[in-house]
Amino acid sequence: MVVLAASICTKGGKAVISRQFRDMTRTRIESLLASFPKLIPTNTQHTSVETEEVRYVYQPLEDLYILLITNKASNILQDIDTLHLFARVVSDLCRSADEREILKNAFELLGAFDEIVSLGYREQVNLMQVRSVLEMESHEEKIQEIIARNKEAEAKEELKRRAKQLEMQRREQQRRAAGGGGGGSSYLGGGVTGYSPVPRFEAPELSTSSTSRLNTTTPSAPARSPAFKGSGMKLGSKKTKQAELLDALGGDVLASTNISELSAPVAAVHEPPPTVQKVSGRGSLPEVEAQSVHIIIKEQISLSLLRDGGVQSMELKGDMNLQVTDPANAHIKITLASPSTDFGGSGLQFKQHPNVAKFAPGQPRIVALKDSSRAFPVGQSLAVLKWRYAGTDESNVPLSINCWPSPSNDGTCEVSIEYELENEHVTLYDVVISIPLPDGSYPTVSSHSGEWSLDPSSHSLAWSIPVISASDETKTGSLIFNVGGVDVGAFFPVEVSFIGQGSLAGVAVASVDKVNGDEAPEYSVDAFVTADEYLVV
Repeated sequence: MVVLAASICTKGGKAVISRQFRDMTRTRIESLLASFPKLIPTNTQHTSVETEEVRYVYQPLEDLYILLITNKASNILQDIDTLHLFARVVSDLCRSADEREILKNAFELLGAFDEIVSLGYREQVNLMQVRSVLEMESHEEKIQEIIARNKEAEAKEELKRRAKQLEMQRREQQRRAAGGGGGGSSYLGGGVTGYSPVPRFEAPELSTSSTSRLNTTTPSAPARSPAFKGSGMKLGSKKTKQAELLDALGGDVLASTNISELSAPVAAVHEPPPTVQKVSGRGSLPEVEAQSVHIIIKEQISLSLLRDGGVQSMELKGDMNLQVTDPANAHIKITLASPSTDFGGSGLQFKQHPNVAKFAPGQPRIVALKDSSRAFPVGQSLAVLKWRYAGTDESNVPLSINCWPSPSNDGTCEVSIEYELENEHVTLYDVVISIPLPDGSYPTVSSHSGEWSLDPSSHSLAWSIPVISASDETKTGSLIFNVGGVDVGAFFPVEVSFIGQGSLAGVAVASVDKVNGDEAPEYSVDAFVTADEYLVV
């Protein structure tokens, strides 16, 4: 069997698209197609016709013909089977078999033709395999696109923040210039060099730095002499800030203390207190005021749900970080609360830090150092406990997603998608459910909870729900839309992103006590969970 060409032509023999699998000139193929309609016999059901040189195997396609031009030695039965596969591919890729639609999808059709026939010989493929090759979907590519979009969004937020900061600095400069008194215009003309640092100073730091610059000669002074006017402007501004500080301290201090006496003790007390590590990327998650003993419970879930129900894969990783800022509270032990949910069962595995004692069987779970005479490190974060779960138990799914496309006879599809919060011990924030859309189609949303928008970069519908809580009507929600296309596979995979408050595994702190039995310190707990990968495939 040798297929010379596969073509779609009009009933008059004009080529719409044609793919040659052997060396043939354009004039030759146009001549063969032009003579084809004249060879079709009338009042017959045959789907092939021969000439002295070639054989035409054809099939009507509404107002067009789809045909294969083969040599006369080819197997007619294989030719007919190949022709039927070509026709199914055309019907799958084009909404209607008219000339305009064929030309619109010409690139995809020619690519499909190449997958069916190679160098004139039929490849052992079916329609599903051809469709899979044409889609060329890559999970890794989608992940990289999501990462790139997140980076772009972060860059835009950072740009807005920097622009706002610069605008505030400019307004502060204008305000100070207006309040600088006589000669202000000449100092403004002196340049930005000596003027721009002003908004960065806080009141105590201004007092310290201004005193040192007023009373101390530094090696950098000669280098700044050309910008003398700018320096003069800074001196006047800093005196104003010091006067404001003295006014805030009260009239008695103002009467008995001068600027240099006030600046000296401020300069002496300059040791910063230990800082508590802040969690970035919180989104709308409520902030937690950190105490001297601050505990961060962080979990990350990767989940792949099947569209017909069930779990393809699920993995939960969690860790507990302890931050102590007061040395007096470094000798402590943390008692965990009884699990509020039977998440994972025996599949949930815990692992302690090498210096932390393991849990005693049948006893309350306590996080404490093996050597009770030692103390937890101060001023730094320490991962004291980790846990992991991997399995396919559907009862552990925190948020169930049901996407149900229903194709109709008019070439459109109604898609109903709904969610339900299954784990009632967490509250989800900034939930975004992204549903892919068929190429070239745009949805018409008939009903929805939350908000929705179109993401042009991925051609998907982004359904946003600010908060999902088990305590109100946001526990469940739905969205219904209509869109062109009947391929239900085009609406998958559905991607979900969120940040949640709480612990899916039910890890919580019951109490924090000192090892020696003294009064228990104040503590704070920041528990949250993020979705590393949450898909419905």
